[in-house]
Amino acid sequence: MNKKTSILLAEDETALGQILKESLETRDFAVQLCHNGEEAYQLYQTNRPDVLVLDVMMPKKDGFTLAEQIRKNDDETPIIFLTAKSQPQDVVTGFNTGGNDYLKKPFSIEELIVRIKNLLSNRNTSNKNNDILIGQYKFDPKNQTLQYKEEKKETLTNRESQLLLYLAQHKNDTIDRNVVLAQLWGNSDFYSARSMDVFISKLRKRLSKDTTIKILNVRGVGYKLVV
Repeated sequence: MNKKTSILLAEDETALGQILKESLETRDFAVQLCHNGEEAYQLYQTNRPDVLVLDVMMPKKDGFTLAEQIRKNDDETPIIFLTAKSQPQDVVTGFNTGGNDYLKKPFSIEELIVRIKNLLSNRNTSNKNNDILIGQYKFDPKNQTLQYKEEKKETLTNRESQLLLYLAQHKNDTIDRNVVLAQLWGNSDFYSARSMDVFISKLRKRLSKDTTIKILNVRGVGYKLVV
């Protein structure tokens, strides 16, 4: 019998927390629900869940502070922030405190599940040191190489590799450019945004031998890697 993926859900809105818990449990996740940051940290220490889903605005200890505390000794457990905040600086703060992903309210349970599965898949891939398949390409994020079929491997720059990994983790989903800028560039100012556009163009050229692969512009939102 396969062990269920365990999720620690910290959400101070009681009704929303219960809805999320029940919805995740119907999808075969094991969920522990708590309503403040201190309780969440105690449960984390006791049970060591597979994924942490943390509301940012919680009593006793907010999600950012909780993530910082956890990251002092744990760099691996994926952390997803839930928040009504949408300012770029809030996104930057979330990633700087150790978050892996950021979901703005309101959101669908399907979107949350996709984010959880992507983070777990990426962690397992990293642990096994496996290539990520993107169409007819093999991408090795650890060694920052990209290989088309049996051709010679190309070496990517650090930023190219980071951006391609993020796109691959969210394959066929639209990614918010502000979230990516916050996580990879550290801010979302004009110059960082232009830099990201340049790297998107570089990745399109890198992947151009497989015509089934597209990196699409999603107007007003960001980009989507379609395979």
